[in-house]
Amino acid sequence: MTSVSIIGLGWLGLPLAISLKDKGFEVKGSTTSQEKTNELNSKGISTFMLKLLPHPEGRAFLKLFESDILFVNIPPRSRTMPESFHPEQIKFIKSMAVQAGVKKIIYISSTSVYPDLNRELDEGFLLNKENTGNTSLFQAENILLHDRNYDLTIIRFGGLLGVDRIPGKYFSGKSNVVGDSPVNYIHRDDAVGISSWVIENNLWNEIFNGVAPNHPNRKLVYEKNAIDLGFPPPTDYAPVGKSQWKQISSQKIQSTGYQFQIPDPLDFWYL
Repeated sequence: MTSVSIIGLGWLGLPLAISLKDKGFEVKGSTTSQEKTNELNSKGISTFMLKLLPHPEGRAFLKLFESDILFVNIPPRSRTMPESFHPEQIKFIKSMAVQAGVKKIIYISSTSVYPDLNRELDEGFLLNKENTGNTSLFQAENILLHDRNYDLTIIRFGGLLGVDRIPGKYFSGKSNVVGDSPVNYIHRDDAVGISSWVIENNLWNEIFNGVAPNHPNRKLVYEKNAIDLGFPPPTDYAPVGKSQWKQISSQKIQSTGYQFQIPDPLDFWYL
Protein backbone atom coordinates (compact mmCIF):
# COMPACT_ATOMS: atom_id res chain seq x y z
CA MET A 1 0.00 0.00 0.00
CA THR A 2 1.40 3.41 -1.00
CA SER A 3 1.74 5.81 1.91
CA VAL A 4 1.17 9.56 1.63
CA SER A 5 2.04 12.12 4.30
CA ILE A 6 0.30 15.48 4.05
CA ILE A 7 2.04 18.39 5.74
CA GLY A 8 -0.93 20.63 6.44
CA LEU A 9 -4.31 18.93 7.02
CA GLY A 10 -6.24 22.13 6.51
CA TRP A 11 -8.78 23.48 4.04
CA LEU A 12 -7.24 21.52 1.12
CA GLY A 13 -5.14 18.89 2.89
CA LEU A 14 -7.93 17.30 4.93
CA PRO A 15 -10.36 16.63 2.05
CA LEU A 16 -7.40 15.31 0.05
CA ALA A 17 -6.51 12.96 2.93
CA ILE A 18 -10.08 11.66 3.05
CA SER A 19 -10.17 11.20 -0.74
CA LEU A 20 -6.84 9.32 -0.80
CA LYS A 21 -7.86 7.15 2.16
CA ASP A 22 -11.07 6.21 0.32
CA LYS A 23 -8.92 5.19 -2.68
CA GLY A 24 -6.85 2.80 -0.60
CA PHE A 25 -3.78 4.88 0.23
CA GLU A 26 -2.25 4.85 3.67
CA VAL A 27 -2.53 8.48 4.79
CA LYS A 28 -1.10 10.48 7.65
CA GLY A 29 -0.68 14.18 8.15
CA SER A 30 0.05 17.15 10.34
CA THR A 31 -1.80 20.00 12.01
CA THR A 32 -0.48 22.88 14.11
CA SER A 33 -2.70 22.33 17.17
CA GLN A 34 -2.94 19.42 19.59
CA GLU A 35 -6.73 19.80 19.71
CA LYS A 36 -7.05 19.30 15.93
CA THR A 37 -4.51 16.46 16.09
CA ASN A 38 -6.64 14.63 18.68
CA GLU A 39 -9.82 15.28 16.68
CA LEU A 40 -8.41 13.85 13.44
CA ASN A 41 -6.82 10.88 15.18
CA SER A 42 -10.26 10.06 16.62
CA LYS A 43 -11.63 10.08 13.04
CA GLY A 44 -9.05 7.52 11.93
CA ILE A 45 -6.57 9.85 10.22
CA SER A 46 -3.13 9.35 11.71
CA THR A 47 -2.17 12.92 12.66
CA PHE A 48 0.88 14.51 14.26
CA MET A 49 1.38 18.01 15.57
CA LEU A 50 3.94 20.00 13.60
CA LYS A 51 4.61 23.72 13.65
CA LEU A 52 7.20 25.27 11.36
CA LEU A 53 8.32 28.48 13.08
CA PRO A 54 10.27 28.17 10.69
CA HIS A 55 12.17 25.48 12.64
CA PRO A 56 10.05 22.40 13.37
CA GLU A 57 8.29 21.97 16.71
CA GLY A 58 5.76 19.35 17.75
CA ARG A 59 5.33 15.75 18.80
CA ALA A 60 6.58 12.61 17.05
CA PHE A 61 6.41 14.45 13.73
CA LEU A 62 9.43 12.62 12.27
CA LYS A 63 7.02 9.72 11.62
CA LEU A 64 5.50 11.92 8.91
CA PHE A 65 8.66 11.48 6.88
CA GLU A 66 8.41 7.67 6.96
CA SER A 67 6.30 7.71 3.83
CA ASP A 68 6.45 6.98 0.09
CA ILE A 69 5.10 10.40 -0.89
CA LEU A 70 5.34 13.71 0.97
CA PHE A 71 2.67 16.28 0.10
CA VAL A 72 3.78 19.74 1.26
CA ASN A 73 0.87 22.11 1.64
CA ILE A 74 1.78 25.03 3.88
CA PRO A 75 0.63 28.41 2.57
CA PRO A 76 3.23 31.16 3.05
CA ARG A 77 2.20 33.64 5.72
CA SER A 78 3.36 36.47 3.48
CA ARG A 79 1.27 39.17 5.15
CA THR A 80 2.55 38.51 8.64
CA MET A 81 6.03 37.08 8.12
CA PRO A 82 9.20 38.26 6.33
CA GLU A 83 9.95 37.07 2.79
CA SER A 84 12.54 34.60 4.09
CA PHE A 85 10.13 32.79 6.44
CA HIS A 86 8.52 30.34 4.00
CA PRO A 87 11.78 29.37 2.24
CA GLU A 88 13.23 28.62 5.69
CA GLN A 89 10.24 26.37 6.45
CA ILE A 90 10.89 24.51 3.19
CA LYS A 91 14.60 24.13 3.99
CA PHE A 92 13.71 22.32 7.22
CA ILE A 93 11.15 20.10 5.47
CA LYS A 94 13.63 19.21 2.73
CA SER A 95 16.32 18.38 5.27
CA MET A 96 14.00 16.07 7.23
CA ALA A 97 12.71 14.45 4.02
CA VAL A 98 16.21 13.77 2.69
CA GLN A 99 17.34 12.40 6.04
CA ALA A 100 14.36 10.03 6.12
CA GLY A 101 14.90 8.92 2.52
CA VAL A 102 11.63 10.25 1.09
CA LYS A 103 11.54 9.36 -2.61
CA LYS A 104 8.68 11.55 -3.92
CA ILE A 105 7.54 15.06 -2.98
CA ILE A 106 4.64 17.21 -4.17
CA TYR A 107 4.95 20.89 -3.34
CA ILE A 108 1.90 23.14 -3.49
CA SER A 109 2.86 26.52 -4.88
CA SER A 110 0.73 29.28 -6.40
CA THR A 111 0.23 31.03 -9.71
CA SER A 112 1.27 34.20 -7.88
CA VAL A 113 4.86 33.19 -8.77
CA TYR A 114 4.13 34.41 -12.29
CA PRO A 115 4.45 38.13 -13.05
CA ASP A 116 1.57 40.27 -14.35
CA LEU A 117 2.42 40.67 -18.04
CA ASN A 118 -1.08 41.29 -19.45
CA ARG A 119 -1.07 37.99 -21.37
CA GLU A 120 -1.45 34.24 -20.99
CA LEU A 121 1.36 32.36 -19.26
CA ASP A 122 2.08 28.64 -18.96
CA GLU A 123 4.60 26.37 -17.22
CA GLY A 124 7.17 27.03 -19.94
CA PHE A 125 7.56 30.64 -18.83
CA LEU A 126 11.07 31.06 -17.42
CA LEU A 127 10.88 32.52 -13.94
CA ASN A 128 13.82 34.19 -12.24
CA LYS A 129 14.30 36.20 -9.08
CA GLU A 130 13.95 39.46 -11.02
CA ASN A 131 10.66 38.69 -12.78
CA THR A 132 8.78 36.52 -10.28
CA GLY A 133 5.57 37.81 -8.80
CA ASN A 134 6.23 36.07 -5.48
CA THR A 135 9.85 35.90 -4.31
CA SER A 136 9.07 33.74 -1.28
CA LEU A 137 7.40 30.99 -3.34
CA PHE A 138 10.01 31.24 -6.08
CA GLN A 139 12.78 30.66 -3.53
CA ALA A 140 10.87 27.79 -1.91
CA GLU A 141 10.36 26.08 -5.28
CA ASN A 142 14.05 26.39 -6.08
CA ILE A 143 15.16 25.00 -2.73
CA LEU A 144 13.22 21.84 -3.55
CA LEU A 145 14.17 21.75 -7.24
CA HIS A 146 17.93 21.95 -6.81
CA ASP A 147 20.37 19.46 -5.28
CA ARG A 148 17.87 16.65 -4.80
CA ASN A 149 17.73 12.88 -4.76
CA TYR A 150 13.93 12.59 -4.89
CA ASP A 151 11.22 12.98 -7.53
CA LEU A 152 9.46 16.35 -7.27
CA THR A 153 6.28 17.71 -8.79
CA ILE A 154 5.17 21.29 -8.18
CA ILE A 155 1.51 22.24 -8.51
CA ARG A 156 0.88 25.97 -8.86
CA PHE A 157 -2.74 26.49 -7.89
CA GLY A 158 -4.72 29.58 -8.78
CA GLY A 159 -6.98 31.20 -6.18
CA LEU A 160 -8.34 28.32 -4.07
CA LEU A 161 -12.06 28.97 -3.80
CA GLY A 162 -15.44 27.31 -3.41
CA VAL A 163 -17.14 25.82 -0.34
CA ASP A 164 -16.79 28.63 2.27
CA ARG A 165 -14.37 30.78 0.25
CA ILE A 166 -16.49 33.15 -1.82
CA PRO A 167 -14.54 35.64 -3.96
CA GLY A 168 -17.36 38.19 -4.22
CA LYS A 169 -17.73 38.34 -0.46
CA TYR A 170 -14.19 39.66 -0.04
CA PHE A 171 -15.15 42.70 -2.15
CA SER A 172 -18.76 43.16 -1.03
CA GLY A 173 -19.51 46.85 -0.51
CA LYS A 174 -15.97 47.90 -1.44
CA SER A 175 -15.21 50.72 -3.86
CA ASN A 176 -12.67 51.06 -6.68
CA VAL A 177 -12.53 47.26 -7.09
CA VAL A 178 -10.61 45.85 -10.08
CA GLY A 179 -13.26 44.18 -12.24
CA ASP A 180 -11.91 43.92 -15.78
CA SER A 181 -9.04 41.40 -15.38
CA PRO A 182 -9.49 37.63 -15.89
CA VAL A 183 -9.67 35.40 -12.82
CA ASN A 184 -7.31 32.48 -12.23
CA TYR A 185 -9.41 30.44 -9.82
CA ILE A 186 -9.74 26.76 -8.96
CA HIS A 187 -12.48 25.08 -6.96
CA ARG A 188 -11.38 22.98 -4.01
CA ASP A 189 -12.93 19.89 -5.63
CA ASP A 190 -10.53 20.26 -8.57
CA ALA A 191 -7.55 21.09 -6.32
CA VAL A 192 -8.18 17.77 -4.54
CA GLY A 193 -8.78 16.11 -7.92
CA ILE A 194 -5.53 17.33 -9.50
CA SER A 195 -3.47 16.48 -6.40
CA SER A 196 -4.87 12.96 -6.37
CA TRP A 197 -4.47 12.66 -10.17
CA VAL A 198 -0.75 13.46 -9.96
CA ILE A 199 -0.26 10.77 -7.31
CA GLU A 200 -2.40 8.10 -8.98
CA ASN A 201 -0.81 8.62 -12.41
CA ASN A 202 2.80 8.97 -11.22
CA LEU A 203 3.24 12.39 -12.82
CA TRP A 204 6.67 13.10 -11.36
CA ASN A 205 9.32 15.72 -12.08
CA GLU A 206 6.80 18.11 -13.59
CA ILE A 207 5.35 21.55 -12.92
CA PHE A 208 1.59 21.89 -13.40
CA ASN A 209 -0.71 24.89 -13.18
CA GLY A 210 -3.92 24.07 -11.35
CA VAL A 211 -6.38 26.67 -12.66
CA ALA A 212 -9.93 26.34 -13.98
CA PRO A 213 -9.76 26.56 -17.79
CA ASN A 214 -12.37 29.33 -18.02
CA HIS A 215 -11.33 32.86 -17.04
CA PRO A 216 -14.35 35.19 -16.71
CA ASN A 217 -13.54 38.71 -15.61
CA ARG A 218 -13.66 39.56 -11.92
CA LYS A 219 -16.74 41.75 -12.15
CA LEU A 220 -18.83 38.89 -13.58
CA VAL A 221 -17.77 36.58 -10.74
CA TYR A 222 -18.35 39.14 -7.98
CA GLU A 223 -21.76 40.19 -9.32
CA LYS A 224 -22.92 36.58 -9.73
CA ASN A 225 -21.78 35.70 -6.19
CA ALA A 226 -23.71 38.68 -4.84
CA ILE A 227 -26.92 37.72 -6.70
CA ASP A 228 -26.68 33.99 -5.91
CA LEU A 229 -25.74 34.36 -2.25
CA GLY A 230 -27.57 37.56 -1.30
CA PHE A 231 -24.93 40.10 -0.30
CA PRO A 232 -24.10 43.53 -1.78
CA PRO A 233 -21.77 43.68 -4.79
CA PRO A 234 -18.88 46.18 -4.88
CA THR A 235 -20.15 49.77 -4.86
CA ASP A 236 -18.03 50.65 -7.90
CA TYR A 237 -15.11 49.45 -9.99
CA ALA A 238 -11.67 50.77 -10.89
CA PRO A 239 -11.22 52.31 -14.36
CA VAL A 240 -11.04 49.69 -17.14
CA GLY A 241 -7.61 48.93 -18.57
CA LYS A 242 -5.57 50.34 -15.68
CA SER A 243 -4.70 47.15 -13.76
CA GLN A 244 -1.96 44.63 -14.55
CA TRP A 245 -3.06 41.02 -15.03
CA LYS A 246 -2.12 37.53 -16.16
CA GLN A 247 -4.11 34.59 -17.46
CA ILE A 248 -2.72 31.22 -16.45
CA SER A 249 -3.05 28.24 -18.78
CA SER A 250 -4.02 24.82 -17.40
CA GLN A 251 -3.58 23.08 -20.75
CA LYS A 252 -0.65 20.98 -19.51
CA ILE A 253 -2.56 19.16 -16.75
CA GLN A 254 -5.50 18.69 -19.14
CA SER A 255 -3.13 17.12 -21.70
CA THR A 256 -2.42 14.33 -19.16
CA GLY A 257 -6.11 13.39 -19.26
CA TYR A 258 -7.34 15.31 -16.24
CA GLN A 259 -10.89 16.61 -16.73
CA PHE A 260 -11.99 19.54 -14.59
CA GLN A 261 -15.07 18.92 -12.49
CA ILE A 262 -15.95 22.65 -12.43
CA PRO A 263 -14.17 24.33 -15.36
CA ASP A 264 -15.95 27.69 -14.99
CA PRO A 265 -15.62 29.86 -11.84
CA LEU A 266 -19.14 31.17 -12.58
CA ASP A 267 -20.36 27.64 -11.70
CA PHE A 268 -18.45 27.15 -8.42
CA TRP A 269 -20.58 25.85 -5.57
CA TYR A 270 -20.49 27.41 -2.10
CA LEU A 271 -21.88 26.59 1.31
